[in-house]
Amino acid sequence: MRVGIPREIKTLEGRVALVPEAAGELVRLGHEVLVERGAGRLSGYEDADYEAHGVRLAPDAAAVYGAAEVIIKVKEPQPQEYPLLRSDHRLFCYLHLAAEPQLFRALLDIGLTAVAFETVSEGTHLPLLAPMSAIAGRLGVQVGAHLLHRPQGGKGLLLGGLPAGERGHVVIIGAGVAGGNAAAAAAAAGTRVTVFDRKPDKLVAMHDLGPNVTALYPYGGALAQAVAQADLLVGAVLIPGARAPRVVDRAMVAAMQPGSVIVDISVDQGGCIETTRPTTYAEPTYVDEGVVHFAVTNMPGAVPRTASQALSAALIPYAARLLEADWRDRPALAAGINVEAGEIRYPALRNILASQV
Repeated sequence: MRVGIPREIKTLEGRVALVPEAAGELVRLGHEVLVERGAGRLSGYEDADYEAHGVRLAPDAAAVYGAAEVIIKVKEPQPQEYPLLRSDHRLFCYLHLAAEPQLFRALLDIGLTAVAFETVSEGTHLPLLAPMSAIAGRLGVQVGAHLLHRPQGGKGLLLGGLPAGERGHVVIIGAGVAGGNAAAAAAAAGTRVTVFDRKPDKLVAMHDLGPNVTALYPYGGALAQAVAQADLLVGAVLIPGARAPRVVDRAMVAAMQPGSVIVDISVDQGGCIETTRPTTYAEPTYVDEGVVHFAVTNMPGAVPRTASQALSAALIPYAARLLEADWRDRPALAAGINVEAGEIRYPALRNILASQV
């Protein structure tokens, strides 16, 4: 098979789908791999690194899409890439179609087969989403701590506190991979942490992080009270493939203290906080109801070296299987098909988005 890896063009996105060693694995399996020139540079990989592993270089995106049968990339195609896609392409990347109706319509019209990283599943485990969720969770606390600084518009609080200075309060909604990593980072920083989740096993895991972590079921009153008291609120609610439910409304945000911070990791799937709207790293924040909001849709793109390495390690066995003729026989990949031949294949998309397209 001919595999194409284009350079990412989403705003300030520095990741590459496969690092040179991973791309070389596909070459050794007998496939032809084309990488657009400069695709790995922001992750710290030069074109020569790819050539050393038998990868061919392509001068531009048109050459990559034109020659390839399978397109492997990180983020969803941007509008300027739509004309480069063909019905015979097999597209493998993060798609988040629940929050991208324009892309959803375009992929249906093109008629290609699109397998989304975030819906490839091994039972309840999402192996290609997990590493980026882990990064986003940790970044959420790091970014939130910075935004609490007065020059960034925050309330001027050192999140971990110090002797004679109060500790900050971090509230996290959702204790999956993203929320769990956010909780671990916040706990390690010495903050007061409150985590909400519906699953008993998640509550146990969060409670066991340390004596400064409280794990609670998201009853309405308890959630509203915690949000009002939060210095940093992290939204990390996920329903695989579907739009994130809104669990924090505008009135709850308005009850927060001015200069508090919201980081909505769920923004890729539409956000779990009513005041969330997507941003980019070019303009990552805005203020609504007196609260600083950070809602960048490609959070791990800020650390492309780490993120590309983690993504490649998770991706390579699935990418190799996707290139085989009987790839649909692998349940994990079959579960990840979002659209094919102009039809919706992923149930959550069919049920939730059919009326939008």
